[in-house]
Amino acid sequence: MAKNFKAWPENWPKTQYYPDIPVFAFLDQTASRVPNRIAMVFGGMELTYSEFKDLSDRFAAALLEQGVKKGDRVAIHLPNMPQFAIAYYGAIRIGAIYTPVSPLLSPQEARHQLEDAGAETLVSLDLLYPGVAPIIPETPVRRVITTSIADCYNAVIAAVKPLEKVEVPDTLDMAALLKEHEPFEGSVPLEPSKDLVHLAYTGGTTGVSKGVMLTHANVVANVIQYGNWLTGARVEMVDGMLQTVYPPGVDPVKDRLTARDRETALVVVPWFHAMGTVGYLNNLVYSGTTMIVFPRFDPKEYLDAVPKYNATALGGAPQLYIPLVNHPDFASYDLSGIKVAASGAAPLARSVLDRMLEAFPEGVVQEGYGLTECTMGATANPPFRDQIRLGSVGLPVFDTDVKVVDVATGEDLPPGAEGEICIKGPQVMQGYWQRPEATAEVLKDGWLYTGDIGREDEDGFIYITDRKKDMIIYKGYNVYPRQIEEVLFQHPAVQQCAVVGKPDPEGGEIPVAFVELKQGEKISEEALMEHVNSQVAYYKKVRRVIFMDAIPVSAAGKVLKKELRNQLMEE
Repeated sequence: MAKNFKAWPENWPKTQYYPDIPVFAFLDQTASRVPNRIAMVFGGMELTYSEFKDLSDRFAAALLEQGVKKGDRVAIHLPNMPQFAIAYYGAIRIGAIYTPVSPLLSPQEARHQLEDAGAETLVSLDLLYPGVAPIIPETPVRRVITTSIADCYNAVIAAVKPLEKVEVPDTLDMAALLKEHEPFEGSVPLEPSKDLVHLAYTGGTTGVSKGVMLTHANVVANVIQYGNWLTGARVEMVDGMLQTVYPPGVDPVKDRLTARDRETALVVVPWFHAMGTVGYLNNLVYSGTTMIVFPRFDPKEYLDAVPKYNATALGGAPQLYIPLVNHPDFASYDLSGIKVAASGAAPLARSVLDRMLEAFPEGVVQEGYGLTECTMGATANPPFRDQIRLGSVGLPVFDTDVKVVDVATGEDLPPGAEGEICIKGPQVMQGYWQRPEATAEVLKDGWLYTGDIGREDEDGFIYITDRKKDMIIYKGYNVYPRQIEEVLFQHPAVQQCAVVGKPDPEGGEIPVAFVELKQGEKISEEALMEHVNSQVAYYKKVRRVIFMDAIPVSAAGKVLKKELRNQLMEE
């Protein structure tokens, strides 16, 4: 079935050129092109692109000296901060494979990822590492490098930003390593189409945490797809440099939504997420954007930063925008300079979208869709205010095909019919790490079967009508009920259980557990919640337990979660 180009943006190329380069070439290119442009601002600290590259090259040299080699997995356990980006580019420069470990994970969850990935190097925060230190001897990790937010502040500013560095015994200090090593100037032979660069973990539809294998070519393709979707440019390689080429007569500054080396973006999307690493790190580096980096989200601080830094771009899940538009001072901020506000990970409520469009009179609120298994993204709304389809996640981006198939038969469905969303494109993963059977379930004849339910309209716009089976999205974080259910089942009083999501105006959805106790057993709601919540990340915590005489099941013994959701909706 041919791709539908009916609503394709006018003068937009229908295909892109994807150079055979490693991911770190994006940083090299931008540092060469605009060395003195500010790459990132963090708590008052500024780094130019040339300084950013210098520091990442120093970290690459430090890793090599420590024995890290091509193919080794380097785990990064940090919030958004300059050291995250420095460690990321430093690691992949020497051919190591980056594997993110969310600071929000419980020690047990972190242990699983480190064990499964076979990570021998961990980069962590001085304030976070003590929480996972007890499980490190149970993992392959041989070296731990720690850093501190306090390293970003100098002695003069310490009086107004009194954050002290915490000494972490038996770890290497990142600041010292950067100081001790000269920038790495060599090269490690890489085959971008074959060599892995990311090993990012996702629960998938089953809740079993699996490593998604992405090559340099996967990430390069997805960065170019989304970077050029906003500009309508094509990429060419001229004398070793990436050039953006526009149709004759197009002024890239006046005629396009965004322009290379001119934008400033507020970055609060966690870099340890696929959307963060690809969309809000690599994509922004590729486009020479100045990144205003936040380690955590505070609505007022975020709003204050728009006029303070003349920000032109925002991005995140709907749970970023909900507290912004509901902030009591939202209407008092001049947000007219925002050109694009990207939204993904969950549907954006119409009421929130309308307030955003009103606040950004010349800007575009752009919803898109993707998943870790396709690097980051597969669709996006056109970058024109009058071409956005409300309720849609947009069109398949360059060189990306989306089809809708019957869930039962696998047959292609016509426009308007709902079925499983399938994706084909250069950004689709290589498979799941050391899980060939799980890979075979979702990769079929080059198509990624997402498990998401949706439809395509006559013009090629995609609509997601249901999410992956049973998955809950809380503030943009994926919560897989099976993981919580496994913890519930560990309690000796629990006979049967099921976890479903309940709509919540602030979080999007919150996990609610339905529990059937064993005959004669008694336990309080509070005690059972404590049993679960002490073992899972904060965003996975059960917010309520409902006891039932019997959990409803089908004739085949399958829990009828739809009935449980309906019960919550009736309440």
